[in-house]
Amino acid sequence: MNKQDLIAAVADASSLSKNDATAAVDATLDVITETLAGGGEVRLVGFGTFSTSQRAASTGRNPRTGEAIQIPASTQAKFKAGKAMKDAVNK
Repeated sequence: MNKQDLIAAVADASSLSKNDATAAVDATLDVITETLAGGGEVRLVGFGTFSTSQRAASTGRNPRTGEAIQIPASTQAKFKAGKAMKDAVNK
């Protein structure tokens, strides 16, 4: 399912127009992104938790030349599924 499929499914399930569903999906994704960028986390009970984790700097190798390269530290977004979602998926 891509974003357009998700918007169509939300519109059908909620009796919203596609424009309203697009606005709702975009707003939801924007709020999650802004919250994670600010260092927070989003907990949706029964669905899961969006959070961030720090990844330390490391040394890697260029596979073509074998040259050592520095990989900078970064912040990674992560998602942990909630119990209800895990149960629904594993039926």
